[in-house]
Amino acid sequence: MGRAIFLTCLLLMTGTLNIAGAEESVNSVTSPGEAAAQLSLVDNSFVMICAALVILMSVPGIALFYGGLVRVKNMLSVLTQTVMAFSLMFVLWAVFGYSMAFGTNDSEFLNNFSGGLDKFLMFGVLPESVNGTLSEFTFFSFQGAFAGITSCLILGSFAERIKFSALIFVLVFWFVLSYVPICHMVWGGGYIDSAWHALDFAGGTVVHINAAVCALVGAYYCGKRIGFGRERMAPHSLVMTMIGASLLWVGWFGFNAGSELTPDGVAALSFANTCVAPAAAALSWMFLEWLFQRKPSLLGVCSGAVAGLVAITPACAYVSIGSALIIGLVAGAVCLWGVHGLKKLLRVDDSLDVFGVHGTGGIVGALLTGVFCSPDFGGTGFKEGWESISGQFTGQLVSVVMTIGISGVVSVLGFFIADKLFHGVRVNQEEEREGLDLAWHGERAYNLI
Repeated sequence: MGRAIFLTCLLLMTGTLNIAGAEESVNSVTSPGEAAAQLSLVDNSFVMICAALVILMSVPGIALFYGGLVRVKNMLSVLTQTVMAFSLMFVLWAVFGYSMAFGTNDSEFLNNFSGGLDKFLMFGVLPESVNGTLSEFTFFSFQGAFAGITSCLILGSFAERIKFSALIFVLVFWFVLSYVPICHMVWGGGYIDSAWHALDFAGGTVVHINAAVCALVGAYYCGKRIGFGRERMAPHSLVMTMIGASLLWVGWFGFNAGSELTPDGVAALSFANTCVAPAAAALSWMFLEWLFQRKPSLLGVCSGAVAGLVAITPACAYVSIGSALIIGLVAGAVCLWGVHGLKKLLRVDDSLDVFGVHGTGGIVGALLTGVFCSPDFGGTGFKEGWESISGQFTGQLVSVVMTIGISGVVSVLGFFIADKLFHGVRVNQEEEREGLDLAWHGERAYNLI
C-alpha cells in the first residue's frame, strides 16, 4: 500500500499524470501517437466513476423511483421497461448514436444538425484513441449513460397502459430523430451551440426537456388510464420510491460534476450546487404542500428534490451557490404547480408527472441559467457570443423552443406510426385491468403464499 502511494506521488511530481485537465475541446480526438502525452489517468478514472454513477441513476434509480409509484399490478412492467430502454439506447449508441452525436459530417450544413457515420460501431477507435484527456471509450461510455437515462425518464408518463412492442418502436424512432440531433446541436458543435451559444452544462435541454416532451405526447396519445379521476391510484410503495430518489440524487453528482470531464474547481462547483439546489427545492415543495394541503408528504419531498436536480443541471457549472439556492426554491414551487395546476390545465394523465417535474423543471433551469450565469450574480460569465443577460437569455430561450419543437414533432410522428404498425399503442381494457405484469410479462412482483 505504501509503495503504491509513493509511486503515485512520484508520477504526480514528474507530471506523468495530467491533473490539470483538458487543454483542447473534449470533442477533438488525437491520434494514437499523441495519446501518451495527453491521456490523464486522473481524468479518465474520474469520468469512468461518474459514468457508473449515471448508470446507477437508471438501473436501479429510475426503476425503483417509478416502480414504487405505480400500482402493484404494474410494478414489474415499469422495471422491465426501464432495463429494456437503457439497454436498447446503449446498443443504438454503440452502433451509430455516438458517431452521429459527436462525429463529423462532410457537409457543413448537415453538420449543424448531425454528425456523420465515421465512427459507426466505434470503427477506428482504439484503446490509444484520446478525446481531450480521456480515453475515447470513456467519453463514449459517459455520454452513452446519458442517452440511456434520458429514454428511461420518458416511461413514467404513460405507465400502466402502453404496449411493450409499441414502446420499443417509439424509443428507437425518438432516439434517432430527436435525442441524437439535439445532443449534437448542443454538445457536438451543432446549430444551437454555434449559432445561439446556449449554455447547457449537463442536459437541461438534451435530457430533461427532450424526454419530457416525448413523455407528454405519449400520455396524450395513450389516453387516460381506466378509472383516472374516479378510482384511487396511489403508489404501491413509497419506501421504494424514496430509495429510488436517493439513488438518483447520489448518481446526479456523476451526472453534473462528471460533465466537466476533469476533477477541477468547476467540477467542485457543480458538485456543491448539486447539493444545494435539490435541498432547497425539496424544502420549497414541502413547505408549500404543507401550507396548501395541510400535510407535508414523503412523495412531495422526494419530488421536490428531483425537481431541484433537474433545474440545476444546465446551470450547475455557471452559477454561484446563492443562485443555485434561488433556482432550487423556484423550481420546487414551479414544479409543484406543474404537477397539480398545469396537469389539470393540460387535461392529461401524466401518470408519474414526468412533464410536471422534468419538463417544467428543465425549462426553469435552462432559462434561469441565462440570468444567473451573469457575473453580477456571482456567475462565471456569458458564453462567447453574448455580452449581456438579455443576449444569453435569448440563446437559452431559443434552445428551449427548438428542443420542444423537435422532440414534439418527432414524438407525434413516432406514436402515429406505432399506432398504425401495432394496431394501437395502448393495451386493451382487459389487459389494463389485469395489470401489465401478468398480461405482458407473465410475472408477479410479489408471490404471496
